[in-house]
Amino acid sequence: MPPQRKLSAITLDRPDPPALAAFYQRATGLEPHPECDAAFAALNDGDGLLPGFQRVDDYRAPHGPDRIVPQQFHLDLDVDDLDEAETRLLELRAGRPQYQPRPNRRRVLLDPARHPLCPVAKG
Repeated sequence: MPPQRKLSAITLDRPDPPALAAFYQRATGLEPHPECDAAFAALNDGDGLLPGFQRVDDYRAPHGPDRIVPQQFHLDLDVDDLDEAETRLLELRAGRPQYQPRPNRRRVLLDPARHPLCPVAKG
């Protein structure tokens, strides 16, 4: 049997890591990691997974379903109330593209760096 491995970090590119970390902190309620600076910021999830945000100076934001610039990353958030989650993320300045393939099950939103961020109804 191969050794078990645990995913410990996921890192998103961004020209301004602290700003994207602040967005995800407000969106998820996770605490900021204490060792953050202008080049790298992260959050603690309490289970050992470290969502991180690293500076990329020539960052090119993903561009919608046409994939002119690939989406690079796609994050789903399980939520109890889809409408409430969408409203909250939009208040936090997430974007909402027109393309919504399954709006009764998930909402396609975009974080401030234009990475897809989808609240998904549990169950």
